[in-house]
Amino acid sequence: MACADTLASMTDLRLEELSAATAVAANTLTLKPGQEQYAQPGSHAIAEDAINPATAWSRVVLDGDQVVGFIQGNFDPDNAMEELRSCVWRIHVAADQQGRGVGRFAVEGLAEAARERGFDRLTVMYDAGEGGPEAFFAALGFQVIGQTKYGEQLAALSLT
Repeated sequence: MACADTLASMTDLRLEELSAATAVAANTLTLKPGQEQYAQPGSHAIAEDAINPATAWSRVVLDGDQVVGFIQGNFDPDNAMEELRSCVWRIHVAADQQGRGVGRFAVEGLAEAARERGFDRLTVMYDAGEGGPEAFFAALGFQVIGQTKYGEQLAALSLT
């Protein structure tokens, strides 16, 4: 698919706050085989919103009326760990929607929300491995800045 075709197919994408009406669809997004090991269920995101409503940022990506993706971030300027002050908690894109810019659109929306809140970087933690999200985040400009004590990669995207 040509770049212009990809952009044209993204014109109906929009972010909407996670709600009771979209939660079931977000929870049931089907990932590509092997990706499940890198992603927590969307139901964890709903719990996170309930536990941290002041800092959690949860959105579905809609293409028309269809939920095609989900992203959750966290904005906590007072977090003791600088890496967790502005970060991607999770991102899921339906298997049949991957490769058409849905994930990029979601991360760009989260990055814009971070900028609006005065953050100058966005971080993400992920497990490296075949079929994992490392190449996706690298393509968006995230650069590995270290590892967590659990061995996950820690990457950051400059927002300036």
